[in-house]
Amino acid sequence: MNILLVYPKMPYAFWSMSNLLRISGKRASYPPIGLLTVAAMLPKEWNKRLIDLNLNKLADEDLKWADYVFIGAMNVQATAARALIRRCKAAGAKVVAGGPLFTHEYAAFPGVDHFVLNEAEVTLPRFLADLAEGCPKPIYTSPEMADVHTTPVPLWELVDLSQYGFAIVQYSRGCPYQCDFCDVTALFGRRPRTKTSAQIIAELEALGDLDRFDLVVFADDNLIGNKKLLKTDLLPALIEWRRHKQRAVGFATQLTVNLADDPELMQLMLDAGFRHIFVGVETPDEDSLIACKKRQNTRRDLLDSIRQLHRSGFIVTAGFIVGFDTDTPAIFQRQIDFIQDCGIVIAGVSVLKAPPGTELYDRMKREGRLIYEFDFHESQTNIVPKMDARTLSAGYKQILTHLCAPEHVFERATAFLQDYRTQYLGQLPLTAPWTLTLVRRYLGIIGRIIYSVGLKGPQRAHFWRLIRWTAVNRRDLIDLAFFFGVWMYELQEMYKSYDASGHFDIYKVPMALAERTQTAAISRVASLSPS
Repeated sequence: MNILLVYPKMPYAFWSMSNLLRISGKRASYPPIGLLTVAAMLPKEWNKRLIDLNLNKLADEDLKWADYVFIGAMNVQATAARALIRRCKAAGAKVVAGGPLFTHEYAAFPGVDHFVLNEAEVTLPRFLADLAEGCPKPIYTSPEMADVHTTPVPLWELVDLSQYGFAIVQYSRGCPYQCDFCDVTALFGRRPRTKTSAQIIAELEALGDLDRFDLVVFADDNLIGNKKLLKTDLLPALIEWRRHKQRAVGFATQLTVNLADDPELMQLMLDAGFRHIFVGVETPDEDSLIACKKRQNTRRDLLDSIRQLHRSGFIVTAGFIVGFDTDTPAIFQRQIDFIQDCGIVIAGVSVLKAPPGTELYDRMKREGRLIYEFDFHESQTNIVPKMDARTLSAGYKQILTHLCAPEHVFERATAFLQDYRTQYLGQLPLTAPWTLTLVRRYLGIIGRIIYSVGLKGPQRAHFWRLIRWTAVNRRDLIDLAFFFGVWMYELQEMYKSYDASGHFDIYKVPMALAERTQTAAISRVASLSPS
């Protein structure tokens, strides 16, 4: 059996980091861990190939070779996945699809022969058993949650890992919180299920030479969802594993802001090698946080929590949302002020959207406020907001105009560098021993930064201003200054792209049509309200 696994192209968006990757000498962010894990679950005797369309093109010969084409994708890849499915069908290739994109809206993807939905550890064996009998069904789904202790090490040999900026592993699935706009609990449940530390160490070892990566990303939706196991199993094991490494790559992950409440856990994470953490702040407005059920961010000074994480040794990247029902036009400046005051250099801002399977999606559907012609880009929405649509579009552009401006990136970077207090060095592995390969690699990166950002970039004056400031005030963190300088360039290029492509319009449909939809939806919501 010949199996071709294909990962659709990611759209250009905030998290693409295309310029940062280019300067790092890489072509894509991280390998498709979902498809590679599925590949490891397939019979060993089958022939397997994987094509990541973020790296390579799909040839007609590839489709002719394949008995089945397996496609796995996330919501942001919906447009690319549809195009891929059409091409497969035109070539007569049979398509098997799974992953988050298809699990909640498989009916929107005609042309797929077999859907293997929910978690592959549960549904894939059923498909394979039926396939062996010659009677595979169109849809495989299950409410059962997988035992991740049985999850195999991804089949890394199917991809060229040297082409990726980051390595990737996954420790847990699920999150104990239930934010109404997040589909994590719908996909993976509220009880975090964790692999053993031995599994994670095996996955890290299977990646081979970790020096070729800038970071290893732990692809968890909330790494600290089970703090007890984290403290007693994973983190101590990672600390011990690092002791036996001449050089140990740093880790990045996603978690909740209440990490700042637990000094013991913070120290263990730092000792284990975690530096970069993504936190869903969403909004400084407490009414909006309560309305969307993100209560873990309430009853606290969010600004102080972020700064505490910085002072402890973490580099916080954060996500923010505008377009909540409780938002007023004042929210745009509040978001700007909060991000600047925190010193969050890398801040991703999205317009609120309702992913299928979420509580918010169900409510918007009941209220007649869903827009179905929709790309899952951070700048667009699939709901009719209570705020005037043009006001929301203009406010979103106002935020990005400010956050992407080099002078404001400089302000956030210096605010962060002033706060950052740690016994560890910054972004680059500046401790011995160095190999000739590593010396060449990092000298090459620094050379490309100086050329692309410091000489050619329109923001070069602010870049050198940041380097000078850091050399005088925090020269131990000069590597981070170069890192933030690249983000200064990345954000400016992203802003120009959004402005040129119309991504500051929050709807894919024409604004006039959206306004008519908004008027009708508001009338419908009013009719549903008790008199």
